[in-house]
Amino acid sequence: MKLYYSPLSPYVRKVRVVAHELGLDDQIELVDRPTTPLDPNDEVIDANPLGRIPALVTADQGTLMDSRVICRYLNHLAGGTLYGTEGEEFRVIAREALAEGMIDSALLAAYERRMRPEEMHFEPWVDGQLAKARRALQAFDARVDELSGPLGIDQIALGCGIGYIDFRHGTLGWREGCQKLDAWYEKFAQRPSMQATKPE
Repeated sequence: MKLYYSPLSPYVRKVRVVAHELGLDDQIELVDRPTTPLDPNDEVIDANPLGRIPALVTADQGTLMDSRVICRYLNHLAGGTLYGTEGEEFRVIAREALAEGMIDSALLAAYERRMRPEEMHFEPWVDGQLAKARRALQAFDARVDELSGPLGIDQIALGCGIGYIDFRHGTLGWREGCQKLDAWYEKFAQRPSMQATKPE
């Protein structure tokens, strides 16, 4: 398998953490191809017409795009249990969706500051996106007990999302009022899969 990636993408990190946790990382060739809406990469576009990463080229399913699809495929390939047992699945993927939405908002805020000229920054947009991320973090803090079970895709998505927020928005100050989630993340971040994929 071949994964088009950038080491700084939280969506890519999610896929790589899943691969590590499922013992599939040595079966995936990493192809570093950073791409942005303003500077798309032709090789990535050939694999994914949207020009987005991650994109996973497989032998049996062609090219898969979107981290949620790729992670589901890897879990199926390895016979994993990242989506819980029957009856739990929708709760797990609902928490995954909340974490993914948090990542989306953090990424949009980062793009506003990184992709647009400074004189064109629209700070109310940034504030609105980061407010969404804070609300998601607060919701997870209130439900942190739901993250105490066996490793799931929801935990991986959340861990990668928090890592991205810390990396791109270190001044967000989300830990104030979210001490339970902070304690959960500090422990989760020590997993070998998280350490191996930490953005630098």
